[in-house]
Amino acid sequence: MKKLIILSLMALTFAACKNDNPLLTDQNTPYGVPAFDKVKLSDYKPAFQQAIKENEDEIKAIINNPEAPSFENTIVALDRAGGLLERVSGVFFNVLDADGNEEMDKIANDISPLLSALSDSILLNEQLFARVQSVYNQRQSLGLNAEQMRLLTETYKQFERNGAALPDDKKDRLKEINKELALLSLQFGQNVVAETNAYQLFVTDENDLKGLPLSAMTAAKEEAMAAGRPDAWLFTPKRTSFTPVLQYCSNRNLRRELLNAYTTRGNHDNDNDNKAIIVRTMQLRVEKAHLMGYDCPADYILADCMAHDSKTVDNFLQSVWQPSLLAAKREAAALQELMDKDLPGEKLQPWDWWYYAEKLRKQKYNLDEEELKQYFELNNVRKGVFTLAHNLYGLNFEQLNDMPVYNPDVEVFKVTDDNNQFVGLLYTDYFPRAGKRPGAWMNNISTQYIDENGIDHRPVIINVGNFNKPTKDNPSLLSMDDVETLFHEFGHALHGLMSKAHYKTLSGTNTPRDFVELPSQFMENFCYDPQIMKTYAFHYKTGELIPDSLIERINAAAQFNQGFVETELLSASILDMDYHEMTTTDTFDPIAFEQASMQRMQMIPEIIVRYRSTYYNHIFTTGYESGYYSYTWSAVLDSDAFAAFKETGDILNPEVAKRFQHMLEQGGTRDAQELYREFRGRDADPKYLLLKKGFIN
Repeated sequence: MKKLIILSLMALTFAACKNDNPLLTDQNTPYGVPAFDKVKLSDYKPAFQQAIKENEDEIKAIINNPEAPSFENTIVALDRAGGLLERVSGVFFNVLDADGNEEMDKIANDISPLLSALSDSILLNEQLFARVQSVYNQRQSLGLNAEQMRLLTETYKQFERNGAALPDDKKDRLKEINKELALLSLQFGQNVVAETNAYQLFVTDENDLKGLPLSAMTAAKEEAMAAGRPDAWLFTPKRTSFTPVLQYCSNRNLRRELLNAYTTRGNHDNDNDNKAIIVRTMQLRVEKAHLMGYDCPADYILADCMAHDSKTVDNFLQSVWQPSLLAAKREAAALQELMDKDLPGEKLQPWDWWYYAEKLRKQKYNLDEEELKQYFELNNVRKGVFTLAHNLYGLNFEQLNDMPVYNPDVEVFKVTDDNNQFVGLLYTDYFPRAGKRPGAWMNNISTQYIDENGIDHRPVIINVGNFNKPTKDNPSLLSMDDVETLFHEFGHALHGLMSKAHYKTLSGTNTPRDFVELPSQFMENFCYDPQIMKTYAFHYKTGELIPDSLIERINAAAQFNQGFVETELLSASILDMDYHEMTTTDTFDPIAFEQASMQRMQMIPEIIVRYRSTYYNHIFTTGYESGYYSYTWSAVLDSDAFAAFKETGDILNPEVAKRFQHMLEQGGTRDAQELYREFRGRDADPKYLLLKKGFIN
């Protein structure tokens, strides 16, 4: 069930165990956090085995309870079960994603089928479902409050949507499908990491790097030296490595080589190739949807989201796709015109877009990304989001030293409110490493909930990124995209930290997928507002506050290149839907499928879809299948929500902030559409997104 993958541990007190496995014993750490520094690889499997056994015993106790099924002894008991497993999972899967290695991959491959089987043994158990159903059938006479009714309804739906009402033969097949899908998901992600780490491009002639900023040159030189090549500069398919080349390097062949290395990951017909995994994954997802009574995976998945069905999502995507594509075509023409001056007769290609966009931005707005980076030092930007959270919600952040962490790059902050009440802990882990998967994300290490004694167990949250690591000469300096990413993930963190739910299943970010991106994307609206920038944008050498003239140029360029940004994003959303609107389990070629999808949407050749199929982790690893559209869906919500502040003339308006905070505190305890209507007084209006992007006037 959903809560089995929630990473929760606080509030668990453990009896002394016969062994000293830090995952199974109380280590007396500050705030009960995991003893990351004491965990060994050999601890994981025994810990999982014991935690699974304990969870099985808890489920048996619920089933065998001689008392009649009730809300407390069945529904609440299910919400509370699996605490030890959540503790172990909270450590293992966070470390696996952020600091993994081959040994952890092997453990994940061994453990994943066991976790899948456990989940199926719970959700497909007839006796357990009978108890849940009995309580559900009595729901109108139980006197439940709104949150309790929500927990009961969501628990019942979870059983029903996971096959509890299926006949035995279909249940058996569903178990086999779930087990295989779990392994395929793991393998897909491991292959992407392996492909990313396998490619190295050493450049030995400095003339091949003309235009590349000194900071990027220094980082590439340090990477090469670490790899035993002091005579060269090293570039990889990690975004922090190849993006500066795409933006600044005049060497067109080098730009093409590195972009090709990034966009062909998982498509090299080697041990790390993901094409066969995609085919098998989609065959199983289609079969699973059919078992559950749906025509396609998208309709099965979306039934539990705000959008409800694939037709609604398709219509929504088309409503923003056409304006985005038209803007992208205008941008492509402008870049082609600029390129014609350098390379007459040459056609603009995807590896040229960033380079000429950077030139055009500098020409039109006198903006240079390298100049901007000087004002976006990582620690200052983080202080900026902390200050913003204080001004909006009264939160305070205090760094804690000597906390157990899984890597020296990790930092820990204690979060309190204005009454000095403990809110939770925030871990940050911002730098790339070989064992970290690409991208940025937020996770719960511990989920907030209120126990039967009324004790509010506060959460432990982690923000993970892949920003530029400090060099010997410079601190970590962020691009504008990096700044937006940090604000974005911090928004997710706030959603988890401010939760005030009674039940883990409904706590924090446990909301519909097309609502969960609202709190994160909402925070991005503050990034470049002059009032907010002046709290974090200081020159890393001189300490000088960013000049007003530069802020004005940044905001003048806010709508620049937005056709590219939205087209790249929306094409990935449409590709996701195309995959999950499949109705047949026939074999297919993922590359040909992707090309056909691009042709149907009339994608322009100058832009590559944000995630090509063979490294599309969102939909084949991290649970966003039929859900990538939610970034744009939530963008409509976040643009409308930010307008509520702007309409008052104060983007930190305390009354509006209080209403927004109340919405975040609710987590999944109420219907998402109902929560938003309560905050705004109406449904979200898409015009605010189109206005922000400059697609309408």
